[in-house]
Amino acid sequence: MSTEELSKRTTVNIQEKANLIWAIADKLVGTYKPHEYGNVVLPMCVIKRFSDVLAPTKQKVLDTNAQLDKRGLTVKAGFLTQASGFDFYNLSPFTLDGLLSDAENIADNFRSYLNHFSNNVIDILEKFDFDKEITKLDNNGILYNVIQEFCSKKAYMGLDAITAVDMGYIFEELVRKFSESYDEQAGAHFTARDIIYLMAELLVAPKRADLQDEGITATMYDMAMGTSQMLDCLSEKLHEIDPNANLTEFGQELNEQTFAIAKANMLIKGGDAENMKHGNTLSNDMFEGFTFDYIISNPPFGIEWKNEKAKVEDEHRKGEYGRFGAGLPAIGDSQQLFVLNGVAKLKDNGRMAIIQNGSPLFKGDAGSGESNIRGYLLENDWLEAIVQIPNDMFYNTGIATYIWIITKDKSAERAGKVQLIDASKCCVKRRKPLGNKRNEFDETCIALIMRAYNAFSDDTYTDGDLVVESKVKDNEDFKYRKITVEFPAVETAQGNTLRGYEIPETSACMVAAEPSPDDKPKSKKTAKPKPEKDTEIIPWKDDEQEYMAKNVLPFQPKAKIVEKQTKVGYEIPFTREFYKYVPLESSDKIFAHLKELEARESELMNKILG
Repeated sequence: MSTEELSKRTTVNIQEKANLIWAIADKLVGTYKPHEYGNVVLPMCVIKRFSDVLAPTKQKVLDTNAQLDKRGLTVKAGFLTQASGFDFYNLSPFTLDGLLSDAENIADNFRSYLNHFSNNVIDILEKFDFDKEITKLDNNGILYNVIQEFCSKKAYMGLDAITAVDMGYIFEELVRKFSESYDEQAGAHFTARDIIYLMAELLVAPKRADLQDEGITATMYDMAMGTSQMLDCLSEKLHEIDPNANLTEFGQELNEQTFAIAKANMLIKGGDAENMKHGNTLSNDMFEGFTFDYIISNPPFGIEWKNEKAKVEDEHRKGEYGRFGAGLPAIGDSQQLFVLNGVAKLKDNGRMAIIQNGSPLFKGDAGSGESNIRGYLLENDWLEAIVQIPNDMFYNTGIATYIWIITKDKSAERAGKVQLIDASKCCVKRRKPLGNKRNEFDETCIALIMRAYNAFSDDTYTDGDLVVESKVKDNEDFKYRKITVEFPAVETAQGNTLRGYEIPETSACMVAAEPSPDDKPKSKKTAKPKPEKDTEIIPWKDDEQEYMAKNVLPFQPKAKIVEKQTKVGYEIPFTREFYKYVPLESSDKIFAHLKELEARESELMNKILG
């Protein structure tokens, strides 16, 4: 199935199921406020998913358990998971829909049903703190109705109807809806599938042929995994290349509910759910010492790291032995800390695709943490490419965003260079917006971007109305010196100093009143003027003295560079690289247009006023 067909199928499944579940939330009106709906609906979705997945082997598990009890065995988990076909099971005599046969005791029976899941599922449900919601639902007489709605045929969530990837997107769409209801950072957990497919293509592109010939055994990691959909989609892409790929997924997530969903999803997929970790990646690294083949991530934009400050600074003080030794960004934005975390966890032949907004390209003066982090990537020759994607591609933001491709194993052709790809004009309009997502990539868009990436040249690529432009730059094109220039101040006859300019003595502002005979002579104070200073930005490839001769000395002949104050900086002026000058219209054309508008206005007013 093609990427485009997968996306269309997923969109249908997401909308159908998400709309259904949203309708179930109507049963909560009055008892819950809209922003509380997720406290019920999300765990109920997880429970329903587990229930439907286990349904085909439910009786086999119960029979196996009875036989094991007869034999007096107490260590039964291995036998039970073998019977269920998954790494989890449920030993309750109840099924979810079977609870409806005893309305009077539904709360007690429901708790019993949940407590008979295997411990790994119970751990997940505890993250939702769902027991108190059962009490609230039961006390308000709506627990039966909620379970009944989830047991309807249209709410079926078995694996034969919904894939693991699709289920993850249904969860994410629900979280987005609930988040929006109380203006949380809606969409903080989401990256649309079309963007992830592009990221996956960029990750595998250089070695696709080798991967097909040799097969794939790889580890992958998402440091801000949300419900783990980026890992799911990357895994899906790698299995397209090698159906027998041996993949191991790792992820960490701060939000308890989305972490629980990710872990549930991993259990159902048959992966190692213990590789899904809950905690703050910046201050509580759950994968210390691990390195990975692929890293794919969309960390939050513009989120301060004040709460993590002590731990982050401890890591910084470790220098090259810590994750953040290269530098610390401003406290108000943690994006570049996630970049450094990823770099620290890349294998020597690993590749990372990470989404960032525009500020990591240029924010921070020479010598600042932000600049030093850019320098760390460039000086080590780890930054391979940056792709600008169109605006309005995400559910929660319409701003310009970029995919950074970072690797410690550049090809010989790319050594010492960075490819900039402007794909901001390569998208199709969605038929119906999803949040702020009005644009998306189809297969043609992704193919055109990959054509530009693989060509690795300065060129423009088109396909119909789609346009992608590529530029290949030297690492040193993004490096500069910030020099301090010192020049003597000019002292006037009255002892005043000016910044390099002299005030004529005949100036009217210097005419003094005629002294009175009674005035006592006053001693003149002579102040030794301090040298004036200014700064200049010199591209690294330019010669300092030539720059001075051309840009400074003609205006300040006595200027000199204060060598000890020179700082090295790094900036990636992405927008400037692709700027196209558009000449202004002539005044004649503007005037003619104004006259035309005036005539149309008069004609319209005549029609209105008769």
